[in-house]
Amino acid sequence: MKTSRLLPAAFALAFAATLSLGSVRAQQSAPPQRPGAVPNQDKDDNPAAPAPTPSRSPAATLDRLFERLAVAKTQDEAKGIARLIQRRWARSGSDTADLLMTRAQEAMQAKELDLAIELLDRVISIEPDWAEAWNQRANALFLAGDPIRSMFDIGEALKREPRHYGAMMGLGTILRQQGDDKRAMVAYRKALEIYPQYEAIKDAVESLKMEVDGRDA
Repeated sequence: MKTSRLLPAAFALAFAATLSLGSVRAQQSAPPQRPGAVPNQDKDDNPAAPAPTPSRSPAATLDRLFERLAVAKTQDEAKGIARLIQRRWARSGSDTADLLMTRAQEAMQAKELDLAIELLDRVISIEPDWAEAWNQRANALFLAGDPIRSMFDIGEALKREPRHYGAMMGLGTILRQQGDDKRAMVAYRKALEIYPQYEAIKDAVESLKMEVDGRDA
């Protein structure tokens, strides 16, 4: 069926939204940088003021970035803000977990999915509250053909970061693959509320709108 062939590609787009975190993490850990790595130009990471106020805490900064993402006027503006959000998602607070995550993402890129899942198991055991670790293992499990476990990990990621639009899109893709178009639309629309300029989510919503909304009419 044509639609079913598009679903893995849609999940891959959700994966791509966070896969670049490996490049960011690699450049932060040690040179040389991998091709395509995004330079860390986020000035909020290193505020000039010697004594940061509570409003400049990482959580407060992330909240402001999501506020800006919701009102971004263009895709380019939104992509720049999303990259800053993803940099924060990329930080576990543990050098060991960060290194294992980088290796896991490299394994996924090389289609060594069993290795990637094993590495991500170890990441989660070290940093169980790191939403991105759960999200990346969800990606690996989906690519390995295990959508049920993938959905469980997406749920764990969203418990820790309810605004994770990549995880929401991944959930929508799995639900759509399972024929649950109505719940898939709910997931897509929640992601779109957070990141209105995300073209892949817009396309997913548009592709389901006639079928789901028409059926409910």
